[in-house]
Amino acid sequence: MCREEERMPSVCGDGEVGGGAMKTLPAPQGVESSLPLPSTCGFPITLQFMDVTYRTKIERKSGGKGIGRWLCCTDSAGHAVAEERVILNGITGVACPGEILAILGPSGSGKSTLLNVLAGRLQGKYGGSVLANGGKVTRSVMRRTGFVTQDDVLYPHLTVKETLVFCAQLRLPRTLSREEKVAAAEAVIEELGLGKCENTIIGNSFVRGVSGGERKRVSIGHEMLVNPSLLLLDEPTSGLDSTAAHRLVATLVGLAQKGKTVVTSMHQPSSRVYQMFDAVLLLAEGNCLYFGRGCDAMDYFASVGFSPRFPVNPADFMLDLANGVAQVENQGDMDKSSVKLLLTSSCNKFLVPKVKACMDVRKTTAERAQVGSLQRPQGDQEEEQRNYSSISWFSQFSILLQRSLKERRHEAFNSLRVFQVVAAAVLAGAMWWRSDARNVRDRLGLLFFITIFWGVFPSFNGVFTYPQERAILAKERASGMYSLSSYFMARMAGDLPMELALPTLFVVITYWMADLRPEIGAFLLTLAVILCYVLVAQGLGLALGATIMDAKQASTMATVIMLAFLLTGGFYVQNVPPCLAWLKYTSFSFYCYRLLIVVQYRERDMADLLGLSPYHRNQKGGSVGDRGDLNRHVSTMACVGTLLAMFVGYRLLAYIALRRRKV
Repeated sequence: MCREEERMPSVCGDGEVGGGAMKTLPAPQGVESSLPLPSTCGFPITLQFMDVTYRTKIERKSGGKGIGRWLCCTDSAGHAVAEERVILNGITGVACPGEILAILGPSGSGKSTLLNVLAGRLQGKYGGSVLANGGKVTRSVMRRTGFVTQDDVLYPHLTVKETLVFCAQLRLPRTLSREEKVAAAEAVIEELGLGKCENTIIGNSFVRGVSGGERKRVSIGHEMLVNPSLLLLDEPTSGLDSTAAHRLVATLVGLAQKGKTVVTSMHQPSSRVYQMFDAVLLLAEGNCLYFGRGCDAMDYFASVGFSPRFPVNPADFMLDLANGVAQVENQGDMDKSSVKLLLTSSCNKFLVPKVKACMDVRKTTAERAQVGSLQRPQGDQEEEQRNYSSISWFSQFSILLQRSLKERRHEAFNSLRVFQVVAAAVLAGAMWWRSDARNVRDRLGLLFFITIFWGVFPSFNGVFTYPQERAILAKERASGMYSLSSYFMARMAGDLPMELALPTLFVVITYWMADLRPEIGAFLLTLAVILCYVLVAQGLGLALGATIMDAKQASTMATVIMLAFLLTGGFYVQNVPPCLAWLKYTSFSFYCYRLLIVVQYRERDMADLLGLSPYHRNQKGGSVGDRGDLNRHVSTMACVGTLLAMFVGYRLLAYIALRRRKV
C-alpha cells in the first residue's frame, strides 16, 4: 500500500530516524502544488516519544472484578476505593518532517491522550519522555506546534474569513501590521481550498453553514496561521464521508510536503486514506501493537501469524486485531485477550527495540543541524521572543470586542427574543392601559411585574454564557491567544449594547402605554434603574454559570435564588419572619422595586401612598409605614450604592471562578 512514487525509507531504515535531506514528495492527485504560503516552516521538528505512560485515578465501588486496564483495590466493607486506569502503557515512536504519522485504534485505545501528551497539554502528568530534535520540548518548539482538537470549536455566526482574520490578529506577532495578518489569513484560505465558502458562516447543528469537511479545514487553518513545524490532529476525519476524508488527508499530505511533521489520529480510515500514511502506530487499550511504515504493516502481522483470508483494507484488519478479533494460522480462533497479548508482546520484542536503537544510536548531520537550530545564541532567542511576543492587552481587548459584537448580535437580536420582549411590553401596557395614578395597588403591581421580568430574563440568559463558550475559551487560552482578563473585559463591554437595547425598548413601550408619571426626568430615571437592574441580574447569571459550568445545574440554582429574591422583594410579603428578614438585603429585586416606587411617588410620600391601599395594610389596620416598612429602612442612595456594588461584585466572582478553573 505504499505510494510507489515516493519509495520512502522505513521509519527506522538504516538505523536512522528522520535522517538525510528533506524529501520532496509529489502532490497527491487533486491537490494544488502551488501554495500561496512560503515553503519554509521555520526549523523542522523530529518528534520522538519513548515509554510514554499515563494513568488516571477514578472512584469505583469495590466488589466488581478488575479486567483489562483496571488496577483494582478491594475493600471488604463495600466502600468506594481508588483505582488506577492505565490509559497509555509504554508507547514509543517517532514522527519525522515531511511525513504523516497516523495513530490508529478503536475508541478508548488512548489515541487522544497520546496526542495531548505530544502537544504538551499533560505536562507533569505522564511517564516517559517526549523529545523534539533530540532535546526537551521548549517554548520555541511549542510556538511551532499546532493542535487541532477532535471537535470543531468555532463561533457559528462568524464567516470563514472573519474566523481566520480574527484568529490571525490574535495569534500572529505584534510586529506584523493588520494588513499583513489579513493577507496571512487569505493565504491560508487559499491553501486549504476555502475560497468558495470564505463568506459563508461556520454554522452548527442549529444554524446552517459550511459543510463538515470545510469546518474541519477551518479548524486546521486556525493552527496553520502560525505556520507550525509540527501539526497534531485529533481524528480530523470524524463525521466526514469517504470522499471528504480523502480530500482532507490529501491536504495534510500537501502540508507535509512542505517539511512539516504531521501526526494525526484516525478511527477507521478508508484504503485510499490509509495509503497516504507514511508511518502507522496501532494502539489497543493503551498498548502498542504496531509501529512502522504503513505499507509494511500487513507483512509484519503475517510474520507473527496474523493474516486475512481475503484482501481487505489494512486499516479494517488492524482495527479487528486491536479489538481482539482475528484467526491465527494453524491455531484457529483465539480469545480477545490472547490476541492482544500476543501482538503486544511481539511488538515489544521486535519493533520497539529497533525504534529505540534508532533514537539513541545514530544521528545524521541533518539531525544535528536541526538540534543546533534550537541551541542558538541568547541574542537570537531574545530576538525570536520579541518577534513572536503576543499583542498588547488593549489590542486583545479591541479585537475580542469586535469579534464578540459580530458573533452575539445574532443571538441578542434574533426574532424570537425581540418578539418575546415586545409581546411582554405590549401585553403589560394593555393590562395597565392609562392606569390611574391614585390606584396605588395597580401601579405597584406593574412596577413589581417589571422587576420580575427583568430580573429573571437576563439572569437566565447569563447562566448559559460561559458554559456555552467553555470549549472555545479553553482551546484559545491553551494556545495562548489572549489573556483571560482581556477576554472577560471584552465580554463585559460587548454585553452593554446587547443586553440594554431590549430593556430600553420594553420601557419605552410600557411606560407610556401605562401612563406612568408623565415627566421626561421620571422616565429617564426609571429607564436608568431598569438598565442597572438588568446588568446586576445578568451578573448573577454570569457568576453562577462561571462557578458551576453546567447550564442545567446553574439554571436550577438561578431559579431558587430568584424565587427567594422575588419573595423578599417587598410586594408579596411585608411582614417577613425575623429569621428570613436578612434575605431582603441580599435581594437586588428589593432595591430595584424600592427605587421604582421612589421615582413614581417620591420618597416622602411613599409611606402614606402605600398605606392608602387596603391590600398593603396589616390585619390591625395600621399602615405599612407605621410598622417599620422595609421602604423606610433603606435610603435611596443606599439602594443605588448596593446595586452598583452588586454589579461589580457578581462580575468579580465570575472572573475569579474563571481564573480558578484549569485550562
